[in-house]
Amino acid sequence: MAAKMNRFNPTFSVDEYLAETNVMFYLNDALTQLLEHKEEYTQFGVVRYFAEYFSSVKNSNHVLFREYSYIKATPHNRASFIRVFWRCYRQIGKSGDLLSMLEYSSLLQLLCPDFPVEVVQSTARIVLMDDAIDGLMSFSDFLFAFQLQVYYQEFVDGVLDIYQDLLSGKSPNIVIVPTSTSVEQLPSVVGEENHTQEQQEGVDSCTLVECIEGLCDRFKHSHPSRSCLKEILDQSQKVSYYSLLTSLAKHDTINHDIGALPSRSELLVDPEMDQELDKLISQISVSPGSNSSGSAIGGGLKEVPRKASPRRNIHHRRKMEVESDGSTEETDSSEN
Repeated sequence: MAAKMNRFNPTFSVDEYLAETNVMFYLNDALTQLLEHKEEYTQFGVVRYFAEYFSSVKNSNHVLFREYSYIKATPHNRASFIRVFWRCYRQIGKSGDLLSMLEYSSLLQLLCPDFPVEVVQSTARIVLMDDAIDGLMSFSDFLFAFQLQVYYQEFVDGVLDIYQDLLSGKSPNIVIVPTSTSVEQLPSVVGEENHTQEQQEGVDSCTLVECIEGLCDRFKHSHPSRSCLKEILDQSQKVSYYSLLTSLAKHDTINHDIGALPSRSELLVDPEMDQELDKLISQISVSPGSNSSGSAIGGGLKEVPRKASPRRNIHHRRKMEVESDGSTEETDSSEN
């Protein structure tokens, strides 16, 4: 992938590079945002606006408060949102809090107002192995399952369709192209009890590998590495859908390939962010005007006076607001 992303690589044309990096998508979005907020952006210069827009894209700060259709539009946007979610709520993992699916959904909708509840439900099923999805989940378990679900969403849905077809006894030769069958519409083969047992036991791993190979060809680069998939499926003769996804979510290769999160051992370690939080805590402690306003997961949220600079665009100001809100929430948790 490094060679594909290098614009100086002579083996790829300009059109191929633009398509691979989605430059035209971002340019179109930048123009759309400029026209929609023309009066605000043009006051500090169009050239500076484009510079700051593409700088925010490069630094992965551009997905805050954007619609879900924008977040899932490119692999970079998906990885950026996963990283933003981690950085905003890292304190939940440090404090050891266990949250429900609805609580995680609420946190996600603070960053993306129309984030689908269905995606959060699918993530919860991976963590809880399709048990009652109202169970409590640790931040790290949810985060890595969320990463798999969001970044490889179409592939994951395709594997589900293949798995359901195999359970129903269809020929593996016709299950390469995914169908629109939903999780709740799993077909019954020999009665409800027998079917439930089949779901728990899974399907033949070798057959599933063959079908997934065809799915990987269809999605090109938008799938976990074939070697990783084969490694997991070779571990047992039968595999269930959610046991496969759970293993993928925990696999270090998947995390490395996406590149949005650190390793599990370093997930809660961020000296730079901790230093920023320490500065903010010291500012709050000496501020006579700070007071509590409402409550959050770890405690009350404190209102920190903020003044938006007219020389900053909307994306930058919103980013500052989220980081301030997330930081003050962490402050209260540490003080309690």
